[in-house]
Amino acid sequence: MRIERPTEAILDETRDLDRRSVEEILALIHAQDRVAVDAVGRVLPEISQAVDVLVCALSGGGRWYNVGAGTSGRMGALDAAEIPPTFGLPSHRVQAVIAGGEEALSRAVEEAEDDPEAARRQLREAGLRPGDAVVAISASGRTPFALAAVEVAHEVGARTIAITCDPDSDLAQGAEISIVPQVGAEVIAGSTRMKGGLAQKMVLHLMSTTVMVKLGYVAGNLMTNLLPTSKKLRERGNRIVAQMLEVDEARAAEILEASGGLVSEAIARGSGRRGGNST
Repeated sequence: MRIERPTEAILDETRDLDRRSVEEILALIHAQDRVAVDAVGRVLPEISQAVDVLVCALSGGGRWYNVGAGTSGRMGALDAAEIPPTFGLPSHRVQAVIAGGEEALSRAVEEAEDDPEAARRQLREAGLRPGDAVVAISASGRTPFALAAVEVAHEVGARTIAITCDPDSDLAQGAEISIVPQVGAEVIAGSTRMKGGLAQKMVLHLMSTTVMVKLGYVAGNLMTNLLPTSKKLRERGNRIVAQMLEVDEARAAEILEASGGLVSEAIARGSGRRGGNST
């Protein structure tokens, strides 16, 4: 008897999707998106465990690797890319390893997911070592690229976390911590860029945001270590300095300029402390 995998199942509510009106299609997709939100809510305890592992790894000088193929790989790369400008953590501390390399960030390189040796090679070239953490991402939990990432992490003594939508998958069974939001069948059968991808995105930003807060890259709810690399971010940084030091924005701009544009340094300088967060 064939066992149907959750990510390949048929959603009964959308069997007639191609005969629905635009408004009905949108309502159906939106309703199923709520399923993903609820599914992530049920795995918050596992996400908490993962946060503890990642905080330990980064605070000990290790690195965090998001590894995946296709949509999963792009979600991992997106979250890793957002960390330096938002929190000021150097880009080498949280890295993305995607099947097919940089080309796969902008276009599908689907066959790359079936190459486990590529995952091993890319992680070794990145310098994976004990004290690092690998977050392997695969909605189905059976992508060879993601599975190989967990295997090589075990071999070198790195920590392992899985994000998948199938609790019975090899990935869920093989990682130290498994985060499994069970989103069920997709609106379009097998299209895990939908609820599966949405759940992955939520898990990743829950983890990365909480890790950065616990490492001290946020004061209150302000991005006190952001990198002012654009006009918008420079203006935001100025407002943060003004708020943290309780000065007007003109004075904040002076302090920020004297601090080389670094928000954390400006706050430290204005309050008489030394330096910013350098984890």
